[in-house]
Amino acid sequence: MFRQAFFAGAVALLAVASPAQAQSPGPNTLLNASYDIARELYAAVNAAFVKQWKEKTGQDITINQSHAGSSRQARSVIEGLEADVVTFNQVTDVQILHDRGKLIPKDWQARLPNRSSPYYSLPAFLVRAGNPKKIKDWSDLVRPDVKVVFPNPKTSGNARYTYLAAYAYAKEALGSDAKADEFVRKLFANVPVFDTGGRGATTTFIERGIGDVLVTFEAETNGIRDIHPDKTEVVVPSVSLLAEFPVTVVDRVVDKRGSRALAAAYLDYLYSEEGQEILAKFYNRIHHPEVAKKFADKFPKVRLVTVEDVFGGWEKLTKDHLASGAKLDQLFGAR
Repeated sequence: MFRQAFFAGAVALLAVASPAQAQSPGPNTLLNASYDIARELYAAVNAAFVKQWKEKTGQDITINQSHAGSSRQARSVIEGLEADVVTFNQVTDVQILHDRGKLIPKDWQARLPNRSSPYYSLPAFLVRAGNPKKIKDWSDLVRPDVKVVFPNPKTSGNARYTYLAAYAYAKEALGSDAKADEFVRKLFANVPVFDTGGRGATTTFIERGIGDVLVTFEAETNGIRDIHPDKTEVVVPSVSLLAEFPVTVVDRVVDKRGSRALAAAYLDYLYSEEGQEILAKFYNRIHHPEVAKKFADKFPKVRLVTVEDVFGGWEKLTKDHLASGAKLDQLFGAR
């Protein structure tokens, strides 16, 4: 499924309405605003959830998808995109729905397990077949002979994880913030083009043949390798950053539409054994112990650091690194 749908456009999964649908409880449509590279994943999730919902309730439903860079999606929801749920790839992109939009409650992370993150990943590397540049770790990405591809960290949560993972590595390896700053400046200078989202960066690397290494979520690297096993190899660095994938019901939208029950069930499905299996099949790391054991051979051991450990939590990180004029702006410049 992943292979066949990899470069498909945004997915809208449509179910045929039954004659009795008008009498079905609640709305029969749902909009999930999600991050850029999750198209194929949620096509599979939606098909399974639609089938399960029909079996449980007798109601035919439509799950519509919207995909773009995570931060861009967050802005769209604040500006009026009526998403019943969001499935983003960074905590700050959900938190802003409360902070700026007042669309969700402050305690949204407490509403679902694992801080409302049903799965997780990490920034990893995809290199050309044979790994001709011998790229093994973050230190190789600042070499003058290496061109690196990842999206714009101002528009992509995927890219912000890359920025943060590189910064965390450099701070630990080099011993100071000043040296980490210089490391990240060199990394940015090695990027020939900044796409707005993760899938655009994948296209740049695979279709346009630009760069020696693509940095993106581990799930994406493995999906690409499955499609292009003769052209690519996956490299997992010695250390990376835990990348959570937070989800939430958008309260103001579901209360307006009367879709809360359907939206909540959709997110609950991601935590079910069946939902966790789908997530793992798309190379996402999951929390369900039995499913995690079943798919353990898909995921190499890697030391993961966290935003809390390295940056003092998301609130402090946002102030120090992501706010206007903060560290990311200073290091990224006017690109």
